[in-house]
Amino acid sequence: MRASVWLIIGITILLLLVAAVLLCVGILLRKDHSFRSQHIAENERMKESKIHCATSQDREARRDNTRKIDVKQL
Repeated sequence: MRASVWLIIGITILLLLVAAVLLCVGILLRKDHSFRSQHIAENERMKESKIHCATSQDREARRDNTRKIDVKQL
């Protein structure tokens, strides 16, 4: 029984190594050796839809709020 457990562990490690190598091949064969920006604001389709990251949208909403509440008066 111990031999079968070690066989399964060995196959699992081998499959993980093959998967890691295959993932790296795509990176190594790229011409520019860089990734596109993952930031939402730099995506062309998001710009067309006027979608920003949550932090930017929250900042804009707070800046444009005309019904501000003065917490000192509460």
